[in-house]
Amino acid sequence: MSRTPLRRRAAGPPAARAGAPASQVPARAWQRMLSGRRLDLLDPSPLDIEIEDIAHGLARVARWNGQTRGAHIFSVAQHTLLVEAIARELRPNIDRRLCLAVLLHDSPEYVIGDLISPFKAVMGDAYKAVETRLLSAIHVRFGLPPTLPEELHQLIKLADQAAAGLEATRLAGFEASEAHRYFGRTPALAAAVERDYMTPWPAELAQHRFLQRFAELTAP
Repeated sequence: MSRTPLRRRAAGPPAARAGAPASQVPARAWQRMLSGRRLDLLDPSPLDIEIEDIAHGLARVARWNGQTRGAHIFSVAQHTLLVEAIARELRPNIDRRLCLAVLLHDSPEYVIGDLISPFKAVMGDAYKAVETRLLSAIHVRFGLPPTLPEELHQLIKLADQAAAGLEATRLAGFEASEAHRYFGRTPALAAAVERDYMTPWPAELAQHRFLQRFAELTAP
């Protein structure tokens, strides 16, 4: 995939350029990516988003705060691939564009990390506002509508909860009854899906498989 040329950005306010005391330097609200992009969390531009940065970050962000079994973390990249596989099982005729939206459903976490649900509840609307801005910019970057149709949103929610239920019982130490209480009843899945996705992958493999699936879904 060709990269969008880097935009020229302002060098910053005079206080920041002149080596002023830290108390006078505005708080930084952007993150530098390995691609060289500088992504502003307050006003994210689709032109500052690269799929390679997303894949790299998600493959190194742990689900469940890292409290999972196995030699490797269970990464958000692996989780999103599991959710997309479940969505295809729930709706076999789903098209590639909708699958892409499913794959990218947690993509803001390459910047803001994966906060566990209890902490999101503590954070309230502030976290959700940042997450929504980032996801909208990511959607625009890859040709999706900024806000998804409600039907697709519900499919993602159902597949996401099913994935969480699987992860909770197979990897995160939850009892089946406890997982059912919080994540609902896990639908029956093809044995191959559970077998392939329920062993945490090394970061490099998760990154590779995420990029591979993205390429399949965006191929001409």
